[in-house]
Amino acid sequence: MGMKRFRAILAGAAAAAALCGLLLSMTIDSAARTRATVAQVLTALALAGFVATAVTRPAPGHAEAAGATRGAVPEDVRGRCNFSKVAANEQALASLRELRDYLREPEKYVRYGARIPRGVLLYGPPGTGKTLLARALAGEAGVPFFALSGSDFVEKFVGVGASRVRELFRKARKAGKCVVFIDEIDAMGKRRDDSVSDERDQTLNALLSEMSGFYTGDGVIVIAATNRMEALDPALLRPGRFDRQIEVGLPGRAERLSILKLHSAGKPLDAEVSLDELAAQTVSFSGASLENLLNEAALLAALRGTPTIGKSEVQTAFYRAVAGSDRPATASPEELWSIAVHEAGHALVSYLLAPESRILRVSILPAGGGAAGYNLCVPRERVMPDKRQMESQICVLLAGRAAEQAVLGEEALTAGASGDLSRAAELAMAMVMELGMAGEPAVSLKALQRGCGGAGGQEASRALLNRLYDSTLSLIDRYNRALNALAEALMRSESLTGEEAVKILEDNLSDERPESA
Repeated sequence: MGMKRFRAILAGAAAAAALCGLLLSMTIDSAARTRATVAQVLTALALAGFVATAVTRPAPGHAEAAGATRGAVPEDVRGRCNFSKVAANEQALASLRELRDYLREPEKYVRYGARIPRGVLLYGPPGTGKTLLARALAGEAGVPFFALSGSDFVEKFVGVGASRVRELFRKARKAGKCVVFIDEIDAMGKRRDDSVSDERDQTLNALLSEMSGFYTGDGVIVIAATNRMEALDPALLRPGRFDRQIEVGLPGRAERLSILKLHSAGKPLDAEVSLDELAAQTVSFSGASLENLLNEAALLAALRGTPTIGKSEVQTAFYRAVAGSDRPATASPEELWSIAVHEAGHALVSYLLAPESRILRVSILPAGGGAAGYNLCVPRERVMPDKRQMESQICVLLAGRAAEQAVLGEEALTAGASGDLSRAAELAMAMVMELGMAGEPAVSLKALQRGCGGAGGQEASRALLNRLYDSTLSLIDRYNRALNALAEALMRSESLTGEEAVKILEDNLSDERPESA
C-alpha cells in the first residue's frame, strides 16, 4: 500500500471519529433529539465506511484485474528444451518440425501462398509427452512460450473467462512469434449443450472468435492438449481453428527403449541392467511412467547406498509401479492359504491359455490398491486382440474364483475376486455389445439397443461368462496337482519370480497344455 493511500485512510478515519465524537457529546434532552442523534451517528459511520472503501480500492496497475489471465507470462525456453529432449513420438515430431521451420522462416511459406495451421491439437493418454512437445517446439524455434491450463479460463463470474482469452491473445500478438500452449483444453472447450453455463459458453465463444480472427502472419501458433478429444466442441476442430490433430499415443517397445536410454543418461546403471529387457516388460507404460520408474530405482539405490543402480532396484521399482509396494502379511494362516490358492489359479490358467504372456511375479503379500496378493503377467503387445485371446483373458480373470471353489469349496469363497469378476464382466459385455462376438458376428447390440433396455445384452454376457467359467473350472480340476504345488510354494516363500513359478508348474503338469478355452 502506498504512503498517499495510507494517509488518505487515516484522514478519513479521523474525520469520521471526530464527527461521531461531536454528535455523541451533544446533550440528549428529548426522545426526538435522541432519535435524530442516532440517525446522524449511523450516517457518519456509513460515510466513513464509504471513504475507507474508496481509498483502499486497488488502482489500475496495482493489482491484477478480474479478467487478467493468470500465468500468461512468456517463458524463454531456448537452450533448455528442444527436440533432442524428446524420444519416440516421431509422427508428432515430424509435424512440429514443419511449424518450427515456419517460425524460423515464414517468408518461405508465404511465397507459396501456404497457410500454416492456426492451431495444433495434441491428444492421447496422460503422460505421453504432449506438454514436452509444445515446449520443445518453442525451444527449437527460439520463441517465447505461453503455458496455461484450460481451468485458468473458467470462473463463476460471467465474462471473466472470455476476457482472459482476449487478453492472452493480445499478449501473444504483442510478443510476436510465439507458441501459446493450452493444456487440458477440454476444461474450457467442452461440447456445448443445455448443461453448459453462460460463463463457459462465453469463454468458448471467445476462443473460437480469437482462433478464427488472428492473422497467421503474426507468427502465433496455438497448441492445445487433451486426454478427452471426444468431449471437445466440434467448432474447435474445424479447419481454420485446430487444423491439425496429432495423436500422441503410448510408445511401442522400440520407442520405450529410446525413452529409457534418454532418461538413463547420467544415471550410474549397473552393467547387469538390460534396458532392452526392461522395455519389453513395460507394456502400456507412458513416457512419464518410464521416467518415474528409473527415478524410483535411483532413489532406492541412494537409500541403500549402493555404488550403482542395480537390477534389484530396477525390478523393485517396476513392481511398485505396477502393483504397489509390498506390505507385511497380516492375514491368518487360513486366509493366506486362500490367497495362495487364488493367485496360483491365476498363474496356472495364464500359463495354460496365454503362453504368449510372461509371468513375472506371483505374490501373496498385500500390495497397492487393497490387493491381498497379485499375479503379475506381461501380455504380448498386439494392436487388435482376437476373440480367442479375449476369452482367454476372461478365463484368467475368473481363475482365482474357480481355484477357490475347486480347492476350498463353494462355502469358502472369499471377497478377493470382486475386482476380477467386475473386469471379466466388463470385457464380456464389450464382446457382446460392441464387438459382435456372441455368435452374431455382424451384430452390435449396443447400436441396436440404443435408447431401449439392454436385457438381451446382459443375458448374452451372462451366458458367455458362465461358459468360460465352467471351462476354467474344468482346467483347474484337471491340473489340480500343479495348482496345489504352486500354492504350497507361495505359503513357504510368500513371493515367487516368474521363472520359479513356471518351473513349479512344469514339474507338476503331466498332460499337454490345452490350446484354448
